[in-house]
Amino acid sequence: METEPDNLILRYLSRTDERLDRIENKLEEVVIRLSAVERDVAALKMDFAGMQARMDNFDRRLGRIEKRLDLVDV
Repeated sequence: METEPDNLILRYLSRTDERLDRIENKLEEVVIRLSAVERDVAALKMDFAGMQARMDNFDRRLGRIEKRLDLVDV
């Protein structure tokens, strides 16, 4: 009769261990995917900064054109 509870406990421990393994695997997958998202967000920020710099350049150039054509009050 004593072996029965031990086996029951061992079965529960085994199930718990299997579930923990699955959770660890899922967590590793989530961490990898989160890292990829972080890299993508960083790349988007760099792209946005580059586009902002280009827009600033366009604004400067447009200002010079307007001054040359006397379209703007100085």
